[in-house]
This record gives sequence, structure tokens and C-alpha cells, in this order.
Amino acid sequence: MAEDAPNTTPPQPVFESASDPPTQPPPVEKEDPPPPTPVDKEDQKPPETTAVDPPPAALEEKEEEPSTAAVESRSLAAMMEKEASSSPTAAAVEAAVAEEKEEVVVSEAEEKKVPRSLISFKEESNVVADLSDTERKALQELKQLVQEALNKKQFASQSKAAEEEEEKPKPTSETPKPEEESDHSTEIKPPQEETKEEDLKPDENPPEEQVSIWGVPLLKDDRTDVILLKFLRARDFKVRDALIMIKNTIQWRKDFKIDSLLDEDLGDDLEKVVFMHGFDRDGHPVCYNVYGEFQNKVLYHTTFSDDEKRMKFLRWRIQFLERSIRSLDFKPGRVCTIFQVNDLNNSPGPGKRELRLATKQALQLLQDNYPEFVAKQVFINVPWWYLAFYSMISPFMTQRTKSKFIFAGPSKSAESLFKYISPEQVPIQYGGLSVDYCDCNPEFTIADPVTDIIVKPATKQTVEIIIYEKCVIVWEIRVVGWEVSYGAEFVPGAKDGYTIIIQKPTKIAPTDEPVVCNRFKVGVLGKVLLTVDNPTSKKKKFLYRFKVEPYCD
Repeated sequence: MAEDAPNTTPPQPVFESASDPPTQPPPVEKEDPPPPTPVDKEDQKPPETTAVDPPPAALEEKEEEPSTAAVESRSLAAMMEKEASSSPTAAAVEAAVAEEKEEVVVSEAEEKKVPRSLISFKEESNVVADLSDTERKALQELKQLVQEALNKKQFASQSKAAEEEEEKPKPTSETPKPEEESDHSTEIKPPQEETKEEDLKPDENPPEEQVSIWGVPLLKDDRTDVILLKFLRARDFKVRDALIMIKNTIQWRKDFKIDSLLDEDLGDDLEKVVFMHGFDRDGHPVCYNVYGEFQNKVLYHTTFSDDEKRMKFLRWRIQFLERSIRSLDFKPGRVCTIFQVNDLNNSPGPGKRELRLATKQALQLLQDNYPEFVAKQVFINVPWWYLAFYSMISPFMTQRTKSKFIFAGPSKSAESLFKYISPEQVPIQYGGLSVDYCDCNPEFTIADPVTDIIVKPATKQTVEIIIYEKCVIVWEIRVVGWEVSYGAEFVPGAKDGYTIIIQKPTKIAPTDEPVVCNRFKVGVLGKVLLTVDNPTSKKKKFLYRFKVEPYCD
């Protein structure tokens, strides 16, 4: 405890004054045990940083500390008296610091228990004029480096080097032929000299290497800026790191044979697992990933049972992504990212080792070779166990990637989707009104807008559709989760007219048809009333849309 006291006391001038006057031997002998004054000063730094935050006692002592000039002018006896008088306050400070450390440890433990919400990601502009000066400078530097790499054919040399490495083991097996190698070397020497002389002329105008990524040739038009910005943002605008990532991506695309993969027929067994449907409110195409389909044991076995099948699934997923990317517009200011929706309803749990391995492999591959292609990642119908699974895969993601994630439980899934996607663009199975026109031949299409209303608990909501001419009116409604009563009636404009009940108020359960569609032939002017009665204690999302067709006798 005696050794701890000088370490925790903040007044440094005490140690300086003790080392300055070496004339009196007794004090020097007493202070010899802690001679390494630098160690004492280093030990003082952490308590100062922790004491700055809450403890007022430490702040008061800090204000009372004398300056070094005042200490030098005082006598050694006065300094000893002050040191003795300050010892109880030092003990108090030590106790306060210890209590504070315990509080910090407890608060940190409590924070770890509570999951922290991620900052919502906002997509940046890919127009050069909108970039900051540092971002614009980094883009220009990267373009110069890419141009140099194209001139020196560094992208092609990477693939050649990879091929040479693959061919290296072959000559090692045929080692006992040194004479033949020497003969070949002597025969090759004369043509090498000739080629060197001939190569001097083409060096004046070397042919530029042609490299394309996602169908965009590099440095041919302004689409290159959009491509390069993706790599720069993935590497926090570190130009050298972005260039390395570009080279690695180009090499991987050659090794994976992306160009030939686009035309391969890998079957349609997984078309319900991953599919594109509609656009979000900002115009991004929406991709749905339905993991619950893998509860089908036959599909799961044919997809993940061994390495070969997992590789086929990975190739199919890359093919689907490549085809989706080719439909994007890489011109500056246009949409060049995809909105991802991941449905975890009835998804296989983390115990499925094969699915976990395939997901981890695909995640790493997509993050390394497809930078900044996701506008948002919305996870819906998230089960309780996914938090543990997410903690396993999150270390393999960048902070920028994780900032794009949004999680919603089963009761909030539709509401979360509607924040980013209009209800007419959301499929019926996810709470919207969008259906496949070819399958169902519905009255409405994805182009017909939907109006959504919040029905408060224990209230009625009535929608009036005013009719100005003879027509046939068609409408469809949906209440997400239903558990409400719905009725429709026509009220004529004439005072002596009679109200016509189109549909009696009927309670609709969640298991009933998700969408109700009606049509009514209007012969006189009036209005159609759609009424929803919500007896529950929860607010409900009421969706409806209508259209008018010509009146026919």
C-alpha cells in the first residue's frame, strides 16, 4: 500500500523537487526505493484520465496543484509538510478512482447485454461534381494508376503469373534432364536477341489492354468513375488498397470464368429461393432471399450435401447476381445498387452446418468481389436464434456493410418494408398487394398505386370513393394481419336514393384470403364507402386501391 500511494497521487512536482536538490542525503535515501521517476509518471497518467470524468475530488486537487516555478522557490521542509498533509487526500482519490473503475466495469457489462442499433446507411452520390475534394483527388489518382496498369498490361500479367504457378510442378517431376535444358537454352538465345530488336518498335505505341468489369470497359467512358468509386468506398478511399482490390477482383473473375458462367444452364430449382421483384421508393431493384425454402429436405440435400453441390449453388448465386447487375445503369446519377430483402421465416437454424458453410463462403466472396452493390439489407421475420448466428458472421463483414443492415421481427416485417418499398411493389406474401400478373391475371398491376392508412386501436376507418359518372368501379383492400371487420356499401347522391350493401361487415381472420377484391356497377352518381372496424388493441395498416372501367349496359 505504501508503494501504491505515490503512483496514484497526481502532484508530479513532488518527484521533481525530490530529484532536484541532492544536497541532503536523508531525503534522498528515503526516496531511493522509488527512484524510477519515469515509471511513477507513467503510472500517474491512467488515473488522471479516469479521474477527469466524474470524481470532483480529483478535480479539486488538480486545481490546487502548484506550478513547477512555485515549487522550486519553496523550501524542502515546506514541501515535506505539504506531502504529509496531502497523503490523506491521495488515499481518498485512490478510493474514488477504484470505485469509479468498478462502476465503469459494471456499466460496460450492462452495455454488452443490450444489442446496439446500427447507424442507418445513406447512399452517397456517384456524380463526380458531388464528391468532396479529397474523394475527387483519390478518384483521379486511382484512374491514373489503372491507366498505368493497363499500359503495362499488369492485369494480364497477373493471370499469366497464375498460370505459370500452376505449371511449375510439372518440370519438377522431370528433373533428370539437365542436358536437354541446356540445349534448349542455347537454341533459344538467337531468337531472343531478334525479338528484343523487333520489340523496340512496338514500344513506341504499345497496344492498350482491354479490361471490363460487369460489362463496363475501364477508362472508356464516365461509367468507369462509378465503378472505381465502388472500390474506393469499399476501401475508405485508400487508393493503393482500392487498386489491389480491383486487380484481385479481375483475377478472380478470370479464374471463376464469369463471362462463360453467364450463359450456363444451372437449372431453375432455386428460383423460389432468390428472385427479383419490383423496385424500392428510390428506384433500386429489389432482390428477395427466402431461406425458408431450404426446409424442403430434398432441396436442401441437393443443394448443400457435399462440396460439389455447394459449389454449384455458389455458381448459381453468382450467375444470378451477375445477370442482375447487368441490368443496372452505371452512368453517374443513375441506380447502380440493389435492395436486398432476406426472409428468415421458417429458416433452418444454425445447426445446419452445410448451410452455414455455404453462407460464410458466399458472404466472403461477395464482399471481396462485389463492392458497394447493396443499397440496403433488410432482414424480416427474424427469429430469436439469429442474433447468435449474426454474431458469428459479423466479424467477417466491414463496418460499412453492417451499417446497411435493418432487422425486423415477424410483427414488424411488413411495416419495415413499407418504409422503403411502396405496398404495390411488395409481394402479397410479405404484406403488399403485388402479384405476378402472368400467374393470377389480377385486376391490378404493379403500376397501380396503393394508398395506406393507419387504423388506430378500437376505432373505425371509412374510405369514401366519390363517383362522378356511370362506370364500373373495381377495388381491392388489405389489412395487414387482418383481425378486423370489413364492409362496403354504395350511397347514392340523390336524397331519395337507397343505400346498397355491397358487402356486409364481416370479420376477417389472418388465415383468410390476404386480399379482398370487389367490383360494382354504378348507374347513378354517389359514393362507395369502405369501412374497416379494428376492435383490437393494436394499430393496423389498411391498404386499398381502385380504378374505374367504362360502363356497359
